[in-house]
Amino acid sequence: MIERWPEAVIFDMDGLMLDTEAPALRAWERAARGLGRDFDLTLCRQMIGRDFGDCVALIRARHGADYPVDELTRAWAADYDTIVAAEGIALKPGLVEILDLLDERGIATAVATSTRRERALAKLDRVGLTHRFAALVGGDEIAHGKPAPDIFLAAAARLGVPAGDCIVLEDSEPGIIGAAAAGMMPVMVPDLHQPSVELLLLKPLVVGSLSAVAVHLRAIGP
Repeated sequence: MIERWPEAVIFDMDGLMLDTEAPALRAWERAARGLGRDFDLTLCRQMIGRDFGDCVALIRARHGADYPVDELTRAWAADYDTIVAAEGIALKPGLVEILDLLDERGIATAVATSTRRERALAKLDRVGLTHRFAALVGGDEIAHGKPAPDIFLAAAARLGVPAGDCIVLEDSEPGIIGAAAAGMMPVMVPDLHQPSVELLLLKPLVVGSLSAVAVHLRAIGP
């Protein structure tokens, strides 16, 4: 339960604001098929919320040191961009609603995404959201990616808001773990996967949509 209005809300991007996780999975399938290689799609769940370096390490650990990871990731990026160019990027339900609510309350907002900054800005520009956030921290701007707290602490610092006065909205388990480690209130809005039993031990607030987050905030009152 959210008991008081925060000074800032920090948003994850992929899977939380943008409906991009399913297209990303399709791109992994397409990239591996194009290279004529097997690819364990169960890795996709483990990669959600992780930065590029961690994703590469997960692929190497699963498929071996001789697996063409560099070629696969380049092909993935190209295939993903092709899918997005053809289909666009959909906003998750309730996103505009909660951003408008936070604007009305004068609450600062930031993006903390494992996606590299350049690609993150390109996605936000494409959907016309860049101006809605006072700060953005990409996965290539911090030393340790989620589930470390670094990216959330960096976002709070750029906003000039104490960590304890921030809510973090996330769809991924690494993100929820990182937000809790940062001393922030984690709120999970699951996308492709429901939270694990282990994650639920952290007792994050889990809701079905960003609209539901807005309902929780309005319930606080003035």
